[in-house]
Amino acid sequence: MRTKEIEIKVIPNSKEETVIEPEAEAELKPLIVRVKEPPIKGKANKAVVKLLSRYFNARVRIVSGTNSRRKIVAIEEWTKR
Repeated sequence: MRTKEIEIKVIPNSKEETVIEPEAEAELKPLIVRVKEPPIKGKANKAVVKLLSRYFNARVRIVSGTNSRRKIVAIEEWTKR
């Protein structure tokens, strides 16, 4: 199992849930994650983990930034033996 960490920017209270990748030439910019849930009592964080888990088809957890719009998330990539 390998883990990759990426930076994301969360936009809560959005009309739709989407993941927006940065432009090809803007590799250092964070992934933008739009979720419908409000940033109250961890609702938006749970929605982010659920959305990114489906997007990457892998386990996702928030490493840092639980109280911020900018977060670092770990994506656990399973390797077949």
